Amino acid sequence: MTARVGIVGVGHTRFGNSSEYDLADVMAYAATDALIDAGILEQRHEVDQVFVANMASGIFCHQTSVASSLVSRMDMEPVPAELIENGPASGASAVKVAYMAIASGMADVVLVVGGEIMRKLTGWEATDTVATMLHTEAEYNMGLTLPSFGGMFARLYMDKYGCTERDLALIAVKDHDNGALNQYAHVQGTCTIDAIHDNVTASVVNNYVAEPLRMYSTCPVTDGAAALVLVNMDSPKAALFKKKAVRIAGVGSATDTHCVHNRKDPLLLDAVRIAGEKAYKMAGIGPKDISFAELHDAFVILELAISEEVGFFDRGKSYLAVRKGETTIHGSLPINPSGGLKSKGHPVGATGVSQVVELVRQLRGEVEEGRQVRDPKYGMSVNFGGFGNNVVAIICAKD
Repeated sequence: MTARVGIVGVGHTRFGNSSEYDLADVMAYAATDALIDAGILEQRHEVDQVFVANMASGIFCHQTSVASSLVSRMDMEPVPAELIENGPASGASAVKVAYMAIASGMADVVLVVGGEIMRKLTGWEATDTVATMLHTEAEYNMGLTLPSFGGMFARLYMDKYGCTERDLALIAVKDHDNGALNQYAHVQGTCTIDAIHDNVTASVVNNYVAEPLRMYSTCPVTDGAAALVLVNMDSPKAALFKKKAVRIAGVGSATDTHCVHNRKDPLLLDAVRIAGEKAYKMAGIGPKDISFAELHDAFVILELAISEEVGFFDRGKSYLAVRKGETTIHGSLPINPSGGLKSKGHPVGATGVSQVVELVRQLRGEVEEGRQVRDPKYGMSVNFGGFGNNVVAIICAKD
């Protein structure tokens, strides 16, 4: 029988600008936070394995070998440590690999840490670094970036289904409302639909980034780290921890064509759909069982598209749910109660881990006042690599 895998510790830095700090120190802060939460800081050598999620530290902050650096920084030698790199989906991939390590019997306790320092570079340089994940000849060398893909995708979606720029602005308002209550969020200020769309004035900067996406439609460039302690819930080591485990009920991942133009329909995010289907099957549930979700909204249009691919709404209808308030904290299906990438931020290697931290905190009932989902049973995260090239979905359960 496959071991039950649970999360017994979570840690998180404040997302934002940590460019004056060393990456290993930032990751160590989140890792220490998780070990304290789990109640094993002084027994940290009980950890059997460390997995570190990071996309491009060598370029972003001129640091490599970050897994072994982290273990040494935390005085955890000789615990084995490896780096997991999967673009912006690195974080969820590290959680998946940690699950596999425990389920296989190779480890009983695993520490997962995702981190990135992006703001040592300019915003333009960071955008270029992220764009290097694209197909070299057909995309990157033609000047395409991830925001440009987001803009083209948004225009196709809007033209086909009738979504408007105001609908995108409504998602931003929701995410900022949530992020303003999240102690870890990069952007903690609220905004109104009047200010960023209906009656924009010169005092409000909301220029186009990649038309029709504006500044309030895109995530910031962010530094930060997040961490998890995972355990074999059926092993003797489970007794070490002070908190009841939140079970990882389902994990699914999939890939799609590296070149977006090779897809039969650029509006179909097949890797998202397949990853979601795998996670549901493993968990033994369906979309209607999900209480809330953390979806990868580097561009707010992705919140709409991903929510449809994983079965929350019919294709082309999710923006209507946003209009009705169904995806707010008090709606029938809260989406991105953390503030999402839009408000919480997107330190690429940390994002997938941070999403799962939010699932755990919500299921424990430990989030800040005003953004607690009502009586959650299952939470789902979707971590999106490239432009849907490599996707990981995770479902956590409160048993």
